[in-house]
Formats: sequence, structure tokens, C-alpha cells
Amino acid sequence: MKDLKIFPKQRNYIPQDLTIDWINLEPIFNELLTREIQDVEKLEQWLKDKSELEAALEENFAWRYIKMSCDTENEQLRNDFQYFAEEIEPKISPLANDLNKKLMNSEFVNQLDTDKYFVYLRGIKKSLELYRDENVPLFTKLQVTQQKYQSITGAMSVTIEGKEYTLEQASNFLKNTNRALREQAWKTIQARRLEAKAELNALFDELVVLRHQVAVNAGFENYRDYMFQALGRFDYGVKDCYDFAEAIEKEVVPVLKNIAENRQEKLGLNLLKPWDMEVDTSGKEALKPFENGQDLIDKSIACFTAIHPQLGEKLATMKANNLFDVESRMGKAPGGYNYPLAETGAPFIFMNSANSVRDLTTMVHEGGHAIHTFLTADLELNDFKHCPSEVAELASMSMELISMDNWDVYFDNEEDLKRAKREQLIDVLKTLPWVAVIDQFQHWIYTNPTHSVEDRATAFKQIYKRFGAGFANWEDLEPQFENIWQKQLHLFEVPFYYIEYAIAQLGAIAVWKNYKENPAKGLQQYLDALALGYTKPMNEIYETAGIKFDFTAAYVKELVRFVKNELNNI
Repeated sequence: MKDLKIFPKQRNYIPQDLTIDWINLEPIFNELLTREIQDVEKLEQWLKDKSELEAALEENFAWRYIKMSCDTENEQLRNDFQYFAEEIEPKISPLANDLNKKLMNSEFVNQLDTDKYFVYLRGIKKSLELYRDENVPLFTKLQVTQQKYQSITGAMSVTIEGKEYTLEQASNFLKNTNRALREQAWKTIQARRLEAKAELNALFDELVVLRHQVAVNAGFENYRDYMFQALGRFDYGVKDCYDFAEAIEKEVVPVLKNIAENRQEKLGLNLLKPWDMEVDTSGKEALKPFENGQDLIDKSIACFTAIHPQLGEKLATMKANNLFDVESRMGKAPGGYNYPLAETGAPFIFMNSANSVRDLTTMVHEGGHAIHTFLTADLELNDFKHCPSEVAELASMSMELISMDNWDVYFDNEEDLKRAKREQLIDVLKTLPWVAVIDQFQHWIYTNPTHSVEDRATAFKQIYKRFGAGFANWEDLEPQFENIWQKQLHLFEVPFYYIEYAIAQLGAIAVWKNYKENPAKGLQQYLDALALGYTKPMNEIYETAGIKFDFTAAYVKELVRFVKNELNNI
């Protein structure tokens, strides 16, 4: 059997046993800053050496973040994370900017291969434009402050029928066929969230102030406009986001409204309440695609192997190297992520499974990210691996759909498999309006930076209603309704990282369409696109995947029609 153990890559520039502290790092940065570069070959070697240092620093930070999110109650792990954020990053930032200047001022930069370095150099130029010394301490403050969200939400638990659950575990009750129990569970979960409402509002107020100051320091009127530049959105602008939201409102919301009306009819209800939106309309108990975390991992390895043996091997390698933490437990941060380990070339998958179909979807989603990490591991520069979110989420959301043909590993009978596929396709459509809500909400927040807590609640309600408000009746649930946004980690930790999910969702539907028409070709195009990392402009990466980088109303309509047809054919 092939040895799946991952061994540290051999370093060629920095010491193999480098301890990450400033005493050891400063001489390395100084050597890079002062090194004489005599020709273009020496410049490329300098770029490789700089990249090796960046990868080591990124992986060190990654492990600090991973360990902290796995155990938010461990003070030492929190201190280890804060040490990097407060003592290392603020010293690196100005020197990294100086290294960027050194690169762009080199007499040999114009001799670099244009095709190979175009995207990279474009990003460096943008970083130089946005850099301000006075923002370095603000970024440090933001890094530490926004992590408080994990501590607050990681401590949340509820008691239902005499047993304590994390919120992720408790959400399984929303699939229970007993409506009274569903209502009790939903209200209990929301009551726990409302307990933290004031604390999270105060935290968010602080983040808005800090972010707005970052934008002003960089010469922008607001943080929204700053972030469009900082995120490297070279391929679309603010107006495109507004137009996309209108397209979703016009083409997707009516479809979901119709699905909700059918749900209401099948359940025999006068009104659909928020606790009626997850239960199966057939009257059957919730699907259980796996028994526990290890079973989820093993079945996912089998699923990926069925798609292609090399994909299964990637997940098996992760299992062999303990690169999963998948089960929900007390004190663990909420949500899920795939964290690339920049130097090792493998990823870590973190999630909060509670034996639901959504957990299965999360696993294959993060598994798509994981495959992306492996495919880009050997790209020449670390920055070549830093894909924009529109590409990163194409990797994960496409895998959700591609993997469906092999979900029989999770389900014993055909009817359960069909139920799971129906749930998944409805969730694909539901993703689009929720993304529009969060994106439009952020546009409002940061273009109105002096807003009050009450203003914010009002704005959220107006936006949420525009996109269907979850297609449930919220009468007599005003406090819960206006507080729904606080569950979205991205708003607190990664601002403006959300519209990408909708853009990538359209791309994923198109990838899946290709895959269904020609599995071998569709899969290869998808993998070829991921292997590019960020060495090509976004539209070329999408073209390599055999799809269009397009989120116009016409394209939304075309792909939504395709999903509807597939849903009807199950």
C-alpha cells in the first residue's frame, strides 16, 4: 500500500528548523531587502526565496488559527494566535511592502515572463497602491478583535429535552417530524442567540469603525470601495453586484417561492414558520448519511475515489496525517473551513458535523477546496496559490454537484439518495438569495458607516424581505427576524467575502452541466482549471473549466432553468 505520510518539504533558503519569532525573522527579511540582484535569473531566485519565507509564515499562522478554532476555551491557544497577530504581523507588514517596492523598482522586472507573472505583478501593484503605515496597527487590532466572534459563538449551547447540545447539533431537531418539537428547538436556539445580541452588536460596531478608518487612511470614501480594490476585483465592480442581486430577485426568488408554497401544501399548514423549512415534506424522519465523524471521513474518501482514484487518495492522505476535525462539540468555533497549509502542500478540514445531509454537503464542499490545495501545492511561488474567492469557491461548489452521482456510499436505498439529491439542488437555489442578502447588507453597512444598531436591524429586514426572508412567515417573531444576520461568521471575520459564493454557484452549475454531458471531459476541465491556481486572469480560469465567467440575468435564468429540470427529473 502506498505510504500516505506527509513529510515536510525541503527548504532551500530559510533554516529547516526556523523558530517563528522576530529575532530569527528579522535577519532573513533584511537579507532579502539588501540582496543585490544582477539579472533576471537572480530576480526569479529572489522571488522563490521570498516565497519560501512567506509559505513558512503562512503555515505557522494557519496552525495557530486552526488550534484556536478547535478549542476556543483554551487560553494558551488564543494567546499563541494573538502573539502572531500582535508581535509578528505588524513587523512583517512594512517590510513586505518594502520587498514589493524592491521588486517593482528592479531594473529586471520588465524582463520577467509576462504570461507567467502578469496576474502576480498586477496584485503587487495593487498592494503598493493600498498600503499605508498607519493601517498596520489597525489591521492588528482587527485581527484580534474579530476573533472574539469565535469565542462568543463557540460558547453557545442549548438544552432540549433535558440534554445539552451545540447549536449545530440542536439544528437537527428542525428536521424532526414533530412540529411542536421543531418549534421548541428553533425558539430555544434563537433565544440563545438573542442572549448574545447586544455583545455581538457592540463587537460589530467596533469592527465597522476600525474598517472605515482603514478605508479613509487609504484614501477611500468608504470601506466597500476599499475592499473591492483590496480583494483584487479586477473583473467586476459594484454595479455588477447590484445587477446580479436584481437578477437573483427576478429569476430565483419566484422559483423558491413556488417551492415553499408546495412545501406548505404538502405539510398541510396554513402558514410556513421558520421551523417548518427543513423537515422533509414526505413525513419521513431526517436522513442520516453517516454515523459519526470517522464514518463521514471514510465514506467521503470512498465517494471521491469513485469520482477518480487520485481524488480519494488525497482525502486518504489527509486522514493518515490527522488533517480533519469534523464533529461538533462544546467550545469549538462554529462553521467549517478548509485551511491550506502553504508549506506542507496539504489542507486541514474543520467543520461541525451533526449527522445531517448538510454536513455531507459541507464535507464534499471543503473536500473540493482540499483537492484545489493539493493541485496547486507545487506551483512555483506561494502567491500563485492565492486564488480569488470566485475561483476557490468554484472548486468547492462544483464538487458538491459532481459528487452527487456517488452519494450512494452515504445512503442504503434509492429513495433516500433521491431525497438527498433533491435537498441539495434546492439548497443550490437557496444559496443565491441568501448570498444576495448578505452582500447587499454589507454594501449598506459600509456605505453608511455611522449607522446605529437600530438602523442596521431595519436595513437587514428590508433587504431580507426583498429576497424572500427565507420564504417563511415571521409574524410575532420580530426580535429573531432582525437578528438572523448575526449567525453569519463572514460578516464578522471576512468582510465582503460572500458575493463570490453566488458567482461560483453559477459556475458550479455550469461545471456540473458539462460533467453530466461528458463526465471524463467535464472532470478534467474542472481539474485543469484548479491546477492553474492564480496564474491566469479569472475569466481564463473559468474558460479552462469549460464555462463562462458570467453572472448576467440571462445566464442566471439559463442555469436556474437547468437546475429546475434536474430537480424535476429526480
